[in-house]
Amino acid sequence: MAPEITKEMSLTEVLSIDQSTASVFMDFGMTCLGCPFSRMETIEQACAGHGVNADELVDRLNEYLAGKAGN
Repeated sequence: MAPEITKEMSLTEVLSIDQSTASVFMDFGMTCLGCPFSRMETIEQACAGHGVNADELVDRLNEYLAGKAGN
């Protein structure tokens, strides 16, 4: 069972669960994965800074991880 991603998690936390989630972040135009702020900012904060809907991103991340867990 895949862990649940929340808006309160940092980008680094999500990437530590599964590095391949980087592709989901990239799909949303969030190319800041190597930025020092990615260690401190929550997904919600990063999304606000990039004009991305945090709920949509979190949903997509959870769908992605659930799909991998189902394989």
